[in-house]
Amino acid sequence: MAQPLSFASLSTIKLNTTTTSYPTSHTSAKDKPYLTPTFINNKLLKSDSSEWFDIHDPSTNHVVSKVPQSTAAELESAIAAADEAFELWKQTSIIKRQQIAFKIVELLRKNWDRLAALIVLEQGKTFADAKGDVLRGIQVAEFACGITSELQGVSLEVAQDMETKMIREPIGVIGSICPFNFPAMIPLWTIPLVIVTGNTTVIKPSERAPGAAMIIAEICAEAGCPPGVINLVHGKHQTVNAFLEDPRIKAITFVGGDKAGKYIYERGHALGKRVQSNLGAKNHMVVLPDADKQTFINAVNGAAFGAAGQRCMAISVLVTVGDKPKEWIKDVAKDAAKFRIGSGFDTSSDLGPLISPQALVRAKEIIASAETEGATLLLDGRDQKPEQAALAKGNFLGPTIITNAKPGMRCYDEEIFAPVLTIVNVDTLEEAIKLINSCRYGNGTSIFTKSGAAAQFFTKNIDVGNVGVNVPIPVPLPLFSFSGSRASFMGDLNFYGKAGIMFLTKPKAITSLWSFSTDEILAPSTSMPIHE
Repeated sequence: MAQPLSFASLSTIKLNTTTTSYPTSHTSAKDKPYLTPTFINNKLLKSDSSEWFDIHDPSTNHVVSKVPQSTAAELESAIAAADEAFELWKQTSIIKRQQIAFKIVELLRKNWDRLAALIVLEQGKTFADAKGDVLRGIQVAEFACGITSELQGVSLEVAQDMETKMIREPIGVIGSICPFNFPAMIPLWTIPLVIVTGNTTVIKPSERAPGAAMIIAEICAEAGCPPGVINLVHGKHQTVNAFLEDPRIKAITFVGGDKAGKYIYERGHALGKRVQSNLGAKNHMVVLPDADKQTFINAVNGAAFGAAGQRCMAISVLVTVGDKPKEWIKDVAKDAAKFRIGSGFDTSSDLGPLISPQALVRAKEIIASAETEGATLLLDGRDQKPEQAALAKGNFLGPTIITNAKPGMRCYDEEIFAPVLTIVNVDTLEEAIKLINSCRYGNGTSIFTKSGAAAQFFTKNIDVGNVGVNVPIPVPLPLFSFSGSRASFMGDLNFYGKAGIMFLTKPKAITSLWSFSTDEILAPSTSMPIHE
């Protein structure tokens, strides 16, 4: 085990944004990159690492920041800080923890634009979409404020003078590994619930977009979280393996790709940890002939191309049932062609860039494979460029629509994570359900129809975790739980909501006998008590 840091020897770093000062435009290639700090014991520290990763603005590919591979000593210090803080934090009253959650909500709203601006710069979303990213995280924080109702125990007098009480207690240090596509929302799936349940955490934000998570950590300290309750470290494989192998980390939450998610789940479980692992997706939207045409067109275009398709709940497959919806596809393409790609700081932009040049190359390769495999390219966004000359080197891809697709084609089988909509036609609703249930992923699906009977048949027979009826992206609000299933999720308890609270706590049953009468003295017995 590495020796912990000597904090006195480390310099501190202030965040390069404040509530009132944050980016409103892209940096130039001449601007000096900001060094992203580590956050341990409520201190923003400059890493001693010799290995730093460049953070590129996806709209320009300029290096805007650098993030370290946290050293072994820094990882040890963060985990040790969380472990030490847990012993006191779990004893803190639930009312005190709730009050901190209230303050976090207040500060998140105060820093809403600041968080969104960092997301635009590091991840590439439009500002409006980035604000939505933050809002969905705020909603989890607001749900956490109701912990006094959610964490109430139950008790029952099971025999004369005998009571059994069932409570749930925190489990310890939680490791959280976050993706690039929701830099605020995914850390906030974990942090507020960790706080109110009495756990502590070490967070690894994406090395591609860590800025929002750093602001959230600072907010938690300002809201009153004691040192060690929230810690942030950085890096790639070394950091993930440290989370997996350290016995002080009792549970791990992960959102990301298939390969990493499967490895984390299997390795974590083998080492006795709780793991919830959200993986890839291939989400289908079904449209029936009786659907409202314009409502459907608006919904599918927004769900397929919003956030440049980089959502795990994006609609990437449209299933048209019968001939009539097939005729609507030309109108879907007509409206999609109007979407404007460009800077997320420009309010006229509908789509930002993909996260990296590599992601852009891969998306273009899959689009090309569709033509090779016999599909038809109805709308080709590969040559669409932003109007601003300063964005010429950005990772932009315009809305793309592939028709006449089918299972077995790469464009259908793989998660593209880009603004690419693949269209399949079937004759009946039963065929649509069979198609979707045959896909290995089970994250999200939706149906557009005016028929209550058809919607009921669909929701009863579809094997997908998150289902929408005339709702294109059916992400549940935090009082429920995100319910991805099949190959989209590995674990037993899903994120946030009641399932999320159960994941972060363990049950304890306490049976007590308090007899007021001393007349009856029980004789010793070796038999199992039957409580009669």
